[in-house]
Amino acid sequence: MEEVTMEPKQKAALDEFIDDLDILNALADKHRQQIIILLGSRLKQGMTVGDLTTQLDISQPAVSHHLKILRSVNIVDSTRNGLENTYRLTLDDTLERLERIVKLIRESNA
Repeated sequence: MEEVTMEPKQKAALDEFIDDLDILNALADKHRQQIIILLGSRLKQGMTVGDLTTQLDISQPAVSHHLKILRSVNIVDSTRNGLENTYRLTLDDTLERLERIVKLIRESNA
């Protein structure tokens, strides 16, 4: 396989992609995208697994699995309310990381 020659700015953009693969992979799933959109519609109050399950066409264990992945990359966080967890978006760090990727791509084209 032939090696691709990149300019330093292009290499920096590629490195940023590699550093953020965990977030990009988490965002690549349609169910996780739906969860993010649903949580975004209820930013202040958040949603429980039960709330999300009633709005999605997937099982409760599947919702929990997707939330675990989103939580592992700091896209969502949870607080305990009695027997249930309430999930909320925590996108600030994720958006900053994605903005860095976009900035580096734009700079590599300048």
